[in-house]
Amino acid sequence: MAYAKLAALGVLVVVVLLQASTGTVARSSSASKVYGMPAVMSVNGFERGEDGGPPAECDGKYHSDNDMLAALSTEWYQGGIRCFRAIRITRADNGKSVLATVVDECDSKHGCKNNIVDTSRAVWEALGLDTNVGEVPVTWSDS
Repeated sequence: MAYAKLAALGVLVVVVLLQASTGTVARSSSASKVYGMPAVMSVNGFERGEDGGPPAECDGKYHSDNDMLAALSTEWYQGGIRCFRAIRITRADNGKSVLATVVDECDSKHGCKNNIVDTSRAVWEALGLDTNVGEVPVTWSDS
């Protein structure tokens, strides 16, 4: 009986090791935490008919530019893992920061740079920035 239990345990260990070596072990669906990632913040329109394009990737809806919203470059968007999660956006020049909710992807395969945090007018206003500037250096973090 003890031999059978030991053999079963041995088989289990071998299976786990094989899965680990081939990359088939289950992985968490949560995003890796990001802290202080340097980025370029640009202004985006999240309402119908604006330069933001089609509805938001996270829910297929348009959103008000008066809401604290963000779209992340494809790599940071991570296939939607960050949808509806808050991120902290911090101005590089003075450290002022705000929270914004991720609702969209800035598609790096279709013209978006890999380091973009596209945000609504409300985020720019909360950070005391003029949207006519176009782009500003920031850092972003998962909140």
